[in-house]
Amino acid sequence: MSPETIAPSFLNFDSTSRRVRLNPRDADFFQNPYVAYAYLHRVSPTFFWEDYGFWCVSGFETVNRLLRDRRFGRENRWGPPVNVIEGREHLSAFDAAERHSLLEREAPVHTRLRALVNRAFVSRQIERLRPRVEALAHELVDRFDKDRRADLLPAFATPIPVTVIAEMLGVPADMGPQLVAWSNRMVAMYMHRPTRDTQDDANAAARDFSAFLRGYIVQRRSDPGDDLLSLLISASETGERLTEDELISSVILLLNAGHEATVHQTGNAVKTILEQGGDPRRFVAAEADAAKAVEECLRFDAPLHMFTRYAYETVEIEPGVVVPPGESVGLLLGAANSDPAAFVDPRRFDPDRPDQKNVSFGAGIHFCIGAPLARLEMQVALKVLFERLPGLSLAQPPRYRDGFHFHGLERLVCVW
Repeated sequence: MSPETIAPSFLNFDSTSRRVRLNPRDADFFQNPYVAYAYLHRVSPTFFWEDYGFWCVSGFETVNRLLRDRRFGRENRWGPPVNVIEGREHLSAFDAAERHSLLEREAPVHTRLRALVNRAFVSRQIERLRPRVEALAHELVDRFDKDRRADLLPAFATPIPVTVIAEMLGVPADMGPQLVAWSNRMVAMYMHRPTRDTQDDANAAARDFSAFLRGYIVQRRSDPGDDLLSLLISASETGERLTEDELISSVILLLNAGHEATVHQTGNAVKTILEQGGDPRRFVAAEADAAKAVEECLRFDAPLHMFTRYAYETVEIEPGVVVPPGESVGLLLGAANSDPAAFVDPRRFDPDRPDQKNVSFGAGIHFCIGAPLARLEMQVALKVLFERLPGLSLAQPPRYRDGFHFHGLERLVCVW
C-alpha cells in the first residue's frame, strides 16, 4: 500500500459523505500540508472540510476553473455566512478597511478600482524597478552580521517588498516596520478561529492604519508627487472614480498584499533551494534561470494555500457536489500546485519541468495585480543573495508559522 492511500494520523476521512476532519492549526498538518494533500488527491480531491464548514477543491484543473467561474465571487452579498464570526461590532474598523477593498468587490466596482491601480503594475512599468530592487538587495546583504549568521526573514525577505511598495505608493520608507506590524496584526484574522484578543488586536491595527493614511492623504493632497498614492488621490477628488473609503481600503490592500505574500514566498524559496544541496547559484545563473526557479518555487511551496469564494447561484461543481447561493467554497491553491494529475512527480523541485504552471497568484478577474512585481522582486533577490553568498546554508531546520492560509516560516536562520 502506497503512503498516499494511508490517511495521515491528523486527518479523518469519511468516504461515504466525503467529509474531512482536519484541524488547520494542527502542527503536524501546517508543517507539511503536502502529506494530507497527497492523500486527498488520491481518495477525494473535492471534499467537505468540517472544520471550516464548506466544500473544498484541491485538483489543479478544478481550482483553476472555479477561480475563473463568474458564478462565484469574493463579494459577500448576504451578510456574514454561518462559518464566520458572529456579532462583529468589535471588528468595525477591520471590516471598514476590508469592505471597500479591491479584493472583496466584484464588477462593476472591482472593474473601476482595478483599472485605477493596474497601470502601475503592468510588466513594463515593473521592469523599471529592477535596478532599485537589485541595489536594495545588495544593501541588505552588506548589512548582514559579521558573524556570518542571520535570520533572513527580517534581514532580507521583509525589507525588499516593504520598501518597494512604500516607495511606489509614496509612503515614507522609514514607516516600513510600522506597516509590517499593522499588516501582520490584520492578517492574523485569517487564521482558523482567531481568538477574541487576535480580533481586537486586528481591529486596533486597522483603525490605526486607516487613521495614519487619512492624515497622510491630507498632506499628499497639498504636496502631490509622482507616485501611485498621488494618482489615487487625484482620482478620488473627482468624486466619481474613487471615494475616500475606497482610497483607504485600496492603499491598505496594496501595502499589505504588496509584501505579505512576497515575504513568505521569498523565505519559502530560499528554504526550498538550499534544501536541494550543492551550489545555489546554479538556479540563478542567468535571468532566465532565476525566472524559472521562481516559478517552480511558487508552485512547490506557495505562500497562500486557501482562497475562498461565495456562490452567487446554485452551482454543481462536480457530480453530486452542489453549492447553494451564499455558501463558501475553499480553493486550495497549495494543493492544486501539487496535483499529480497536473504535474509529473509534483513533490520534486524541478525548475526545468515542461509542465511549469501554478495558481499561486490566482486566476480570473482577481488574479493578483502585484504578480509582476512579486516575480521581479524574487528573481532579483534570490540572484543577488546566492551570488553574494554561495556558501549559504540552513543553520537549523526551518519551521512554519501557525497559519494555514498564509504559509510561511517563523524564522530562516542561515550561516555562510
